[in-house]
Amino acid sequence: MADGFLVYMSLKNKHILLGITGGIAAYKCAHLVRLLIKEGAIVKVVMTKASEEFVTPKTLSVLSKNEVVTDFFDTNNNWNNHVAIAEWADAIVVAPLTANTLAKFATGICDNIVTACYLSARCKVFVAPAMDLDMYQHPTTKHNIDILRKNNNLIIPAESGELASGLIGEGRMAEPENIVNYIHQYFENNLPLTGKKVLVNAGPTYEAIDPVRFIGNRSSGKMGVAIADEFAKLGADVTLVLGPSHQHPLEKTVNVIKVESADEMFNACISKFPDSDIAVLSAAVADYKPKQVADSKIKKKDSEFSIELIKTKDILETLGQQKKNQLLVGFALETNNVIEYAKEKIVKKNLDFIVANSAIETGAGFGVDTNKITIIDKHNKMYNFELKSKQDVAKDIVNFAINYLNIHA
Repeated sequence: MADGFLVYMSLKNKHILLGITGGIAAYKCAHLVRLLIKEGAIVKVVMTKASEEFVTPKTLSVLSKNEVVTDFFDTNNNWNNHVAIAEWADAIVVAPLTANTLAKFATGICDNIVTACYLSARCKVFVAPAMDLDMYQHPTTKHNIDILRKNNNLIIPAESGELASGLIGEGRMAEPENIVNYIHQYFENNLPLTGKKVLVNAGPTYEAIDPVRFIGNRSSGKMGVAIADEFAKLGADVTLVLGPSHQHPLEKTVNVIKVESADEMFNACISKFPDSDIAVLSAAVADYKPKQVADSKIKKKDSEFSIELIKTKDILETLGQQKKNQLLVGFALETNNVIEYAKEKIVKKNLDFIVANSAIETGAGFGVDTNKITIIDKHNKMYNFELKSKQDVAKDIVNFAINYLNIHA
């Protein structure tokens, strides 16, 4: 481990896209990938053709455990979607950044997969310049670096040492340990939800009929767990009230309270809400429960059997009545009149915004890994989103919450 490398919080589950360009320092990227993987990051690699002279895609594919993309089209002539690749990333790291690619970034030239991902980036971009001493000191290089800095990229300065030309001075790509150090510092110091307390509920509830039977629904809890993870990634102190579900958060900082019934979920949410800055209620809580619960298994006797049901306590409406300066978000899963019912729910339950989706639309709702949502705020402004993985939908919801807080602060 290099001198000066500091140990920070893990990069567990952070999506890091590494862009490699054609400098001799590209050989160090194998070590950089290993360090990122060791920190728990999920790494994908894109490369220029020139970089393949110094390190092979096969090496980086084996180390990253992901296919390496080197062109807009793969060997089967399938298009590599650079926009999707860039949107996947929580951070993009370009190392080494050659003078040639630096100039392309500064002027918006898009002629390879690395420049295309850079221009499609919505996340923070880190660049680690690497070039010979005179090139690094040239006024044009300095000007181009200033442009990248003004465009909100994070510059990892080149280090001093022996260069490929034999000269000694500034121009060496920062050591992989120091690049990881910069990434750590960014995620620790720039998380937008640090200090915020967030309450999320997720999954179904099971309402007992007798000791072995219950009334439930098809919710898996995937959407709510993904939301809890996303809040935690952005620095929030997250409590997840989780009904019966096989899902579990990937972020170790999420505090999980396991419950089974609607009453248990109500009590857990009510107890945690007063200290919460944000509450997102995505759970599919039962609207009704049996009035009487049998002490022992009900035996089959008659040809007909009926259960008297009573309403459960409405968690979302209760929180809406109690909320002060908190952000309260609900979900509306419907089979018809989705938007109409969602708008009614905003008013009735005093929500800041609601996430609406259809239970019958292909790829959305219960039991699938994708979702398609519409967000409606309390001013009846609607925002439609395409069908995406539930992890990406969670990002959209959390980003909407952050923007909403900033606008209404």
